[in-house]
Amino acid sequence: MSSTLTTPIIVWFRQDLRLTDNPALDAAAKSGQPILPVYILDDETPGDWKMGGASRWWLHHSLNALSKALEGTGSKLLLLQGQADLVLKNLVEKTGAKAVFWNRCYEPFHTARDAHIKTTFAHDGLEVRSFNAALLAEPWSVRNKSGEPFKVFSPFWRSVRADLKTGLPLKAPEKLLAPNEWPESDALASWDLLPTQLNWAKEFGTIWTPGESGAGDQLKEFLESGARHYADGRDRPDKLYTSGLSPHLHFGEISPRQILSATETVRDEVGDKNTEKFFSEIGWREFSYGLLFNFPDLPHANYQKRFDRFPWRKDVTALNNWKRGQTGYPIVDAGMRELWATGYMHNRVRMITASFLIKHLMIDWRDGEKWFWDTLVDADLANNAASWQWVAGSGADAAPYFRIFNPIIQGEKFDPNGDYVRKWVPEISRLSNKYINKPWEAGPLVLREAGIDLGKTYPKPIVDHKAARDRALDAFKNLKEIA
Repeated sequence: MSSTLTTPIIVWFRQDLRLTDNPALDAAAKSGQPILPVYILDDETPGDWKMGGASRWWLHHSLNALSKALEGTGSKLLLLQGQADLVLKNLVEKTGAKAVFWNRCYEPFHTARDAHIKTTFAHDGLEVRSFNAALLAEPWSVRNKSGEPFKVFSPFWRSVRADLKTGLPLKAPEKLLAPNEWPESDALASWDLLPTQLNWAKEFGTIWTPGESGAGDQLKEFLESGARHYADGRDRPDKLYTSGLSPHLHFGEISPRQILSATETVRDEVGDKNTEKFFSEIGWREFSYGLLFNFPDLPHANYQKRFDRFPWRKDVTALNNWKRGQTGYPIVDAGMRELWATGYMHNRVRMITASFLIKHLMIDWRDGEKWFWDTLVDADLANNAASWQWVAGSGADAAPYFRIFNPIIQGEKFDPNGDYVRKWVPEISRLSNKYINKPWEAGPLVLREAGIDLGKTYPKPIVDHKAARDRALDAFKNLKEIA
């Protein structure tokens, strides 16, 4: 056997922490060569977008799950830390590897780094192959009739949906050929990905099961229950009708192709309406990645440049009240507390809380984006940036700036019995449905009977809804006039 066939192929895991439907791993396994799986913790390349605290918690447990899964194939996961190009170069030199395979990431800092690595290694005579494991369609391949990237979601998704051929997901390899020698690996615990002093993630483990197996269980549970109510019920934070798959998707513990394939098998039970609505939410993720790829400054610059002149307010106190769930608006506070306690927030409530920050408080959307980046277990650069700009009105296919969510009406409409608010804002839980979303309208006797001392046990509204709405509309009107 030639030395080329006995040298390992390095399979570089990134946001694809699974064995099933993993094209880089599948191609390497089919080569017949030894496989050297590696994950590199690179905190330098992302710059301002270094992984947040909640994501690092998830990563720790996901890597632990992947390591165990690889051990089941006769392999193991090598853990290394540092600047990825330098770490890989050193690993190639140590192992004599002649090939490096990976699945593509689409964040601008990753695409620039990966292009550099591919060029450098190819120049050195290495085989370098990258694959699509994260998206249904490559972002550079979806174009309108003018050859331009889509800037509106509906025609984008129609285009992708029309050409969509999911096929069967790739099977996980049962056995992987191990290299003759394993390089030294870091211990996962040495990376300090978990909280140390203040264990703010203490409840995460009761809610989430990171890893490929957990992703599969989450999908199965959704298809057996929530999916049947998805189209009409996905906006209800008091119900378990959403999929809960977003963190699993971000870390690549499951692929969109696996999700679509599994959902198609139960379409008759779930119903066409629910199936297509669920697919369209997968489509929004695709659209967000298309925006990020084609407009790489999306996370930090207004897509619509006229918003560069918007008079954002600097109000640290108001921002902190929003972060802590102490705004005096129950549906907003419930969402922000759910986020802190679980690393997650229901999608409808994400829109309500984001709108409140941007339009009631007139605080820059980028401040909210940064907080979500640090506190969400599903923090995803494309989704986060596109969604915050959508709410702000500054993005592509954005909600108009003058669409300002009324947090009282939103609570009454989507949490009609107050169950969501009562769970996360227990200090007002004894209020009736009439006042649960507007405790300041309850009289002194009602408040006293509910055990509430407004302004002490629960805050008064930090801003008046009508005055805040008028202020935001005036600012937007002035923006239009000077555009």
